[in-house]
Amino acid sequence: MSFKRHIPNIVTLLNLFSGCIAVIFAVYGNFVAAAIFVFLGIFFDFFDGLLARKLNVQSPLGIQLDSLADLVTSGVVPGVIMFKLISLAINAPEFNGNKNSWNSGFELEMLEVPILPLFGLLIALASAYRLAKFNLDEDQQTYFKGLPVPANTLVILSLPLILEYQNSDVMNAIFINKWFLIGLTLLSCYLLNSNIKLFALKFKNWKFRDNAVRYIFLILSVVLLIVLQFAAIPLIIALYLILSIVDRKNIN
Repeated sequence: MSFKRHIPNIVTLLNLFSGCIAVIFAVYGNFVAAAIFVFLGIFFDFFDGLLARKLNVQSPLGIQLDSLADLVTSGVVPGVIMFKLISLAINAPEFNGNKNSWNSGFELEMLEVPILPLFGLLIALASAYRLAKFNLDEDQQTYFKGLPVPANTLVILSLPLILEYQNSDVMNAIFINKWFLIGLTLLSCYLLNSNIKLFALKFKNWKFRDNAVRYIFLILSVVLLIVLQFAAIPLIIALYLILSIVDRKNIN
């Protein structure tokens, strides 16, 4: 068996590895480090499919492995981050199941986890459902049906990054509000599994006429990032949704 058949899967596993590290950082509340490894995982996620096509080694195994890796990097990580953000919003005590030693006896008090923050984990469940549907849907070759999990992850990750690097009383009041976070969680779950057709950033050619919506999206995204930095990310995803709805007749 040629080694080149394994190259895309190795890249996919690097995505999974990055996601696992991001989970660890997210659990400990280091959102910046978690974001770095999620971005790295999304980078690997982009190139594994590209490599598989260029090397002509696409396989059912690669498709399944890709979704399993995405579930961790773009499903579990944003779910944990939302759990932590809601916990912060309601001033929930830090969950700590550790005792003085690794072999200490199990106690029921160790299971005392605040209920409301668990809503954040719905993002992980909705991401899993969306990825499973994507694997079975043969129509989504040139477009997406529902928000892709990496795009949803970027929105969730942007919240702690905005709070960290663009700190303001207005944004703090919005992003550390339990009802805003719960509403965003429910909206994410809906968008992930909606039937809204969204254009894919795949260029069949470089003509502006055939790719107008893609060029407009990319140009406006760059401008927003330069002007607003991390605060641009939710706006870019909103722009993506709006342009897809406006241009829905040309999405096929």
